Amino acid sequence: MSGSNTSISVERVRKSRKPKKSQIPQGILLTILIIAFGFYLALGSNKLPIYWGFGIVFGYVLQRSRFCFTAAFRDPCITGSTSVTRAVLVAIAIASVGFGAIKYASKMANAASNLNMSGVSPIGLPLVIGAVMFGIGMVIAGGCASGTLMRVGEGFTMQILSLMFFIAGSFWGAHDMSFWGKFNENAPKVFLPDIFGWFGAILIQGLIIVLLYIAAVKWQEKRMGSAE
Repeated sequence: MSGSNTSISVERVRKSRKPKKSQIPQGILLTILIIAFGFYLALGSNKLPIYWGFGIVFGYVLQRSRFCFTAAFRDPCITGSTSVTRAVLVAIAIASVGFGAIKYASKMANAASNLNMSGVSPIGLPLVIGAVMFGIGMVIAGGCASGTLMRVGEGFTMQILSLMFFIAGSFWGAHDMSFWGKFNENAPKVFLPDIFGWFGAILIQGLIIVLLYIAAVKWQEKRMGSAE
């Protein structure tokens, strides 16, 4: 008797569920709007459609991969998983080679001027305070900058609120940039190619990333029993 009642209850639950609506029409409409807006941007500049297309593709990759720096630091402590951490390390390794090549090409093209330190920020008090505040904030908000933008596109209310304060904080920081700059007057700047040479800098950074990757694998094996 109890078995028949259970089967009847399950059948009622199935009937009460509304069938999922197909999202294909919305997807087609969205694709048409994206392409149309790209053509509109082309009226003003040839570069804007490229930026638009890159942003769409980059956002899609972020959404599908669930790539987020917050998870890279949070998951090993909470769940023991380091899959996102290892993905971030691989991304940093690839970016290091790419940016190293770009920086070296700029140096060769402008051998007379010292472009090595351009874009290198000093290691001062503002960096330490900003890093700690941003780290705490992104864990509370549940996403870094890229993760927040990706989840805003998915419609998460929490991330929409986080984005509003993210923008407000950026304006506030830009307004007070001159004040924080006073703390960086004597702060050192570190540029590894100036210390170890270009090849040595890539080699050392690569070695550090490999060691961190191995440590991440060992940590997950210890916490979860596997490193898949």
